This record gives sequence, structure tokens and C-alpha cells, in this order.
Amino acid sequence: MQKKFLIKIILKFHKFAVMNDQLQETRSIIQELSEPLYLYIIRISPDGFAWILHIIVKLILLFAVFLVFDFIFKLIINNIFRVFHNQEKYPVIRSIYQSKVTNSLAHLFALLIIGGIHEYIFWGALKDTTIFIRRLINLGMVMTFAGMLYRGLAAFRNYFIIRQDFYKIMALNAISETVRILGIFIFTVVGICVIFGIKGTTIVGSLGAITAVLVLVFRDTILGFVTGLHVATSKNLKVGDWVSIPKYNMEGNIAEINLLTTRINNFDKTFSTIPTYDLLTTEIKNLQVISETNARRIKKSIYFNINSFKFLEEEDIERLKNINLISDYLKESSLELKKEKENMAHKEEIINGRQLTNIGVFRYYAQKYIERIPELDKEGPVIVRQLNITPQGLPLEIYSFTNDTEWVRFEEIQADIFDHLLVASKEFDLEVMQVKV
Repeated sequence: MQKKFLIKIILKFHKFAVMNDQLQETRSIIQELSEPLYLYIIRISPDGFAWILHIIVKLILLFAVFLVFDFIFKLIINNIFRVFHNQEKYPVIRSIYQSKVTNSLAHLFALLIIGGIHEYIFWGALKDTTIFIRRLINLGMVMTFAGMLYRGLAAFRNYFIIRQDFYKIMALNAISETVRILGIFIFTVVGICVIFGIKGTTIVGSLGAITAVLVLVFRDTILGFVTGLHVATSKNLKVGDWVSIPKYNMEGNIAEINLLTTRINNFDKTFSTIPTYDLLTTEIKNLQVISETNARRIKKSIYFNINSFKFLEEEDIERLKNINLISDYLKESSLELKKEKENMAHKEEIINGRQLTNIGVFRYYAQKYIERIPELDKEGPVIVRQLNITPQGLPLEIYSFTNDTEWVRFEEIQADIFDHLLVASKEFDLEVMQVKV
């Protein structure tokens, strides 16, 4: 066992030595190829400009080499990822490919190669440029890592889109916006440190003095981040939900929830934006359940003049018996009330004992009428009720649910009910309240 282990170690060292030799050979080739170019530039350049021209040519060469290797790595990596094209079977790999994280990997590998060969172009002649180019490469790596982070967040988003997990998409939107802002700040600091050779601790140490200012500047950002997490975890709202916001007198569908603003597409073909933190502090009615349960509520009242209310006389009852929906009800009620009054003193006075009223009989009629409407959901409440008396009169409210949530059809059903009841109320000698000009 020990011999086998030693043999493996020796083989690994041998492979490492071979790779080192190959790398050294590559560097030697670069030196041999670049030396004639270096001498040629010296011959053709004006006096005093050779050094500048050398730097420009070296940067152009490095950029060209970067583009070549970047193209090769992109070709290889993307072709590997294209094999896993089925997003249902490979959602993670597909999400990474769609977000172009693979391109960032290619940039990174190409920069590593540039970092390994740049000292061997014009070897020994432009040593003063080595630090400058190294810092440029390091800056490129910082920017590549920043791009990889941003694309990584996009990969998470693509994954949740494939999985159709919209609540996690909302949480990721809040997180990604915050990470993007913090990332820009952090990578800017790192980039400055890389370019000017400043220690990171020097800059970070001075941040304590401006923390309070940053909190004030990013107040809405912080609130939006907290709101996004709350909305995602509570699952009260999501993109696409039909909502109503009384505070802003708006109703529509949520189109987008970002870190700072939430966009709502109103039903009048306009759109509105509200601060995202308002989702925590403002009353929001989520009406999405209406469309999901295929039931939309009717809650509307007719106001009657109390002065038009009266007890029904015998001739009134006989006239109303011709209305089919209440004919049986009136017959039964009339017989029952007559029996109650047989042995009652002063039975000729209409006020003595129970009596039928025009508003009561109309309420019964309205109840029977809406119960026969096929577009109303019979599994839910179907109610005609009196509300508290107001200065405008007595409200008689229809409370029920339609079995069709399509907006135009819902309004048609509701309008048909109230058209009929408003006109039918005249048969009962009821006066509907209205504003007189």
C-alpha cells in the first residue's frame, strides 16, 4: 500500500514537472516571437516615442490574445452546456447557461492566461510596465467577478422561473437589487484599491464615519429589501395578482416588484408605480382569489325613501298575488295573519298585530328573484338584507357571488339584477331615493 501511494505521488510530481516544462517552453516561444517585434518598433519609431509605442503595441497584443483565448473558452464551455438543453431535466445547468455565467468563466480563464504571459512579451525591456499591466489584469478580474455575481443572481431567477416559484422570484428581486447596489459599492472600493495599490483596510476603516449618511441615503433601499423578504415569506402578494389599493384609488394587476418601486398595470390601460415599502404600510386588497375561485362578489344597495313604506291593505295584497314569485307567500301569510286577528280586540285597526309591509314583501320578492338567477353561485351566500338607516334612506343590499369573474360579464349580471329590482320596486309603491337637482 505504501509503495502504491509513493508511486502515485511520484507520478503527480512528474505530471506537474511536465506541465511546468510546457509552460516554460510557451514562455520561451513568446519571448522569441516578441523580440524581433521589439527591435522593429525601435527602428521605426521617432526619437523619444519608442517606449510609448512599445506599451501601446504590448497592450494591443495582450488584448488580441485575450480575445482569442476568450473565444476558444466560450466555444468549449458553451458547447458543453448546450448538451444539457432540456430545462425540465437540467434546470440548474440550463439556468446557468441562459444567464451567461459561462461567458464570465471564459473571461476569467482568458485573464489568467494573460496574467501568466504578459511579462514575457518584450522580456526584460519594459519592466516598468509590469506593475501597471498586472493591476489592469487584476481590475479585469474584479470586474469579471462582479459580472459573474450579477449573472449568478440572474441564474437563480431563471431557475425559479423554470420552477414557476413566483414568491421566491419576488424575494430574489429584493435581494438581487440590494446585492447589486452593495456589490457596486464593494467592487468599486476593491477596484480603486487594485488600481492605486491602496490597502483595503485603509478604506474600510474610514467607512464608520459615513455609516449614518449611508443609512439615510439608502433608507428606501433598506425598506424595500425588508418589504421584499416579507412579501415573499408571507406569500400574500406576487407578480400577476389582481389588487386594489384604496389609498391611491387604483385597481389592477401587479406587473413588477422591484427594490424601490412596484409597478401596477391599471384596468384603464395606464400603469402606476408606488414605493415598494408601501406594500407593508398600506392597506392592499388582494382580489386574486376571486379569479382563482371563479367567484366575484356583488355587494350593492338600493336606497329607499322611508316615507314610502306602508302596511299592505287587502286590495294591495290581492293585486300583488298576481306576481308569481310571491303569490304563494302572500296567500299563506294572509291566512296566517287573519287567524291571528280572529280573537284580537280592535282587529279592524291595521296596526294591531303583525302586518305585511310593502318593503318586507319586496325584500322577499328580491330574495326569490336573485335565487333564480343561474349566474349566481348557489354554494355561497345569496342574501337580500337591510342595512342601518342613513340620511339617504334605508339601504336594501344584495350580497352574493357570481360564478363568472370576467369583468364585462360580471358587470352585465350585476346591472341586470339592479335594473329589474329598481323598476320592480314601483309595483310595491316604493320610492327609490335620488338626488334632486
